Amino acid sequence: MKIRLLAFATAADALGTGERELEMPDGSRISDLRARLDRDHPGMIPLWPRLAVAIDGRIVPPDTPLEDGAEVALLPPVSGGTDEPLAELTEGPIDTGRAVAAVSSPGRGAVVIFLGTVRDHHAGRPVEKLTYSAYRTMALEGLRRIVTDLESAHESLRAAIVHRLGEVPVGEPSVVIAVASPHRAAAYEASRAALERLKTEIPIWKREHYSEGPAVWREEEPLTPHATAEA
Repeated sequence: MKIRLLAFATAADALGTGERELEMPDGSRISDLRARLDRDHPGMIPLWPRLAVAIDGRIVPPDTPLEDGAEVALLPPVSGGTDEPLAELTEGPIDTGRAVAAVSSPGRGAVVIFLGTVRDHHAGRPVEKLTYSAYRTMALEGLRRIVTDLESAHESLRAAIVHRLGEVPVGEPSVVIAVASPHRAAAYEASRAALERLKTEIPIWKREHYSEGPAVWREEEPLTPHATAEA
């Protein structure tokens, strides 16, 4: 397929052009485009935590499929704006480094990273993989709310949450929570609060697939409305 790539400001500088046509394999997604640009233009790598990506004028997540003839725009923060919090759902492997980069700065000396990885057992039964599904619109809104609440409650703190959907093999992360703060106590507190709220407020479900026997949905925590949830 062929796409039209537009880049602005620092993204255009990193690519050496503000507009070009690219040939991409059929079935490619935004994440595949990012991997290609990182390979061909390493100057793009540090920009991604601050970039939004739009297809045909609409901002989209990294797992969005590309279509032939699409116009894809790389959008840095606008003048006078602030960085958008990183709160995402992804169908592929989680880029932990991107989450860390999104919260890090020279003024935040404490960086806490929580990785929730798939265990190889549950209740004495061997587990082969997990499958995650979500009510996407509500889940994304909830993740962004958690990040915004944490950043509002702690001065100079930044947080990022990325949760994986679909099949996740044993040993691979299903969620990353990255928090950076000038002091470690606030970073630890915010990381723990984010995880507890994630488990009760966000409509994401997991299904355990065992070596023997049928897969089972793990439905253990009732969904808690945000208004009554404890941060």
